[in-house]
Amino acid sequence: MQLIANWARGRCHYAWFALGITFLVMLITAGARATPSVMMVPLEQAFGWSRSTISLALSINLALFGLMGPFSAAAMLHFGLRRTVLFALSVLAVSIGLSSLMHYSWQLWLIWGLIVGCASGVTAMTLGATVVNRWFAQRRGLAMGILTASSATGQLVFLPLLAAIVQYHGWRQVVLTVAGGAALILPLVYWLLPERPASLGLALYGEPADTPPLVGNARQNPIRIAFSALRRAVRVRDFWLLFFSFFVCGASTNGYIGTHFIAMCGDYGISEVGGAGILAAMGGLDLIGTTLSGWMSDRYNNRYLLFCYYGLRGLALIYLPYAFGFSYFGLPVFGLFYGLDWVATVPPTVRLTNDVFGKQDAPIVFGWVVAGHQLGAASAALVGGMLRNSLGSYTVATMLSGGLCLLAAVMVLRIHRGVALPVPAH
Repeated sequence: MQLIANWARGRCHYAWFALGITFLVMLITAGARATPSVMMVPLEQAFGWSRSTISLALSINLALFGLMGPFSAAAMLHFGLRRTVLFALSVLAVSIGLSSLMHYSWQLWLIWGLIVGCASGVTAMTLGATVVNRWFAQRRGLAMGILTASSATGQLVFLPLLAAIVQYHGWRQVVLTVAGGAALILPLVYWLLPERPASLGLALYGEPADTPPLVGNARQNPIRIAFSALRRAVRVRDFWLLFFSFFVCGASTNGYIGTHFIAMCGDYGISEVGGAGILAAMGGLDLIGTTLSGWMSDRYNNRYLLFCYYGLRGLALIYLPYAFGFSYFGLPVFGLFYGLDWVATVPPTVRLTNDVFGKQDAPIVFGWVVAGHQLGAASAALVGGMLRNSLGSYTVATMLSGGLCLLAAVMVLRIHRGVALPVPAH
């Protein structure tokens, strides 16, 4: 680690190496979270489990994935970032590997619901926010955009591969492959991911070398750290604006489109393969859009960026029911705008959280904001299905989702309003 830091001196800051290792960790996490989607039918055929039985495990996973955010940030502060990530990756590798031996539904709920949900929540967006906060004084938006894009990249890289393994070798080989990927990344984290720049005698990227290091709450209990940060945050209006806008973000992406889009396509005569292909294309566009959003969040007012993102997403969703009526251009136009916008909201949200709550509390507060994102996703998945069952179409649910995005666009303009925001570094 120190040898690489010495070699990199004068060429590039070690922060970019730390960013690359974190990208790989989040990539593996995205692949692990995408795995159940390709195993649903094989598990039905192998064990006779119903969709509701398998979906229960995924619901538990989704909820715990979000709720682990603030506690994982606190654990990184208390136990250390590298130690926490190594523990989470080890748990992922062992538990996913053991799932190849499962025969009962409770084992599915325990492993893929409880254990994988908690472990993957440690190595997701909150990890990205913590690494960016510890290593970057400048270019934070770009760095967070790159890490956020790893989720889309993970699905793009792993889903076709995992689907092919399922088809030719069965579901057990899939889980062993994912477990092996998590195990392979462990040595890289151990050898190449320092705790913070001071561990290598470096300042943050873009920070003067004589800046004193940040003093943390490392001796406190991590649960106390998480709830203490929440107690301070709930007294601030901006926390609720961030929380509810990110609630809408989760509801309008993972919760609604991510859950119901393929079924919606089926209502209009488009096959599951066709619907999945459109989602895959949107995932590729998201990789571009989120990275570009991170670059722009370093240069422009993040309130205005969020206003544009939520506003355009809302208009795209309101347009969606009509898009199926256009023979050729309808869905591609929707996919283009919605794909570029999918998680472009993350870098500006992280930036505003840092501006409002400071370097010490920001990663933990962002973890609570991410919990709001996942609660929104779970709510939209449920309400969207209920409205489809009762009304016979997704039109009302789609319009409601679009309307919520337009409301969020107005809400975000009031975040950190009246306070001079830091001038972004160019």
